[in-house]
Amino acid sequence: MLLTTGQAAGELGCAVTTFRRLVHAGLLPDISRRGVRVMIPLDSVQALGRRRHASLEGLDAEEIAVLRVDTAQRVDEPDRRWIGFAASLTPDELLKALRGWWRCDAASVATGGVLPVTLSGYVVAVLTGLQRWEKNTEGRHAFPDARLAGYVTDLISPQFSLTSRTDQDRHLAELLLGTRLPSHSGGAIAYVPTNSANHS
Repeated sequence: MLLTTGQAAGELGCAVTTFRRLVHAGLLPDISRRGVRVMIPLDSVQALGRRRHASLEGLDAEEIAVLRVDTAQRVDEPDRRWIGFAASLTPDELLKALRGWWRCDAASVATGGVLPVTLSGYVVAVLTGLQRWEKNTEGRHAFPDARLAGYVTDLISPQFSLTSRTDQDRHLAELLLGTRLPSHSGGAIAYVPTNSANHS
């Protein structure tokens, strides 16, 4: 059975625009088109609905930052061509697209030690190496030493690409990629408690 994007969004309990971001980011490989309509199998939508919630209790920090992004858009900047997420970007392009510039409490981001990147509430990439940051004249921050630990290429299965060679980075990527991590913020960066304090 095939669903329209509107029906799929209804099945997941989200806005149509939220679901379409996943389509435009290239994260749903089973889509087909009927004229201008995008169709997706019901079982693929149900698989999205069954994605587990991110398990944060094992992280060292009591709170981590979450980078909430949109589908990748072209930008005219000297050091990058994209901002946001798309599964089709190369790891190098993706890292440049995700590591700044954001309005945030840079020290809190660094203390968390990991920056899950979410698109429509799903973790689609994981950044580490956040100890050093830069600030521009607009009060936005970038993390020039950030590493891309991994990213999602297919959210249905799900399938990941692990791009860091360090064991800790790979562990964090495997822990978080493809999970659901809801967050609420007026900007790109949100802060989510890990409940680590309850387990110490």
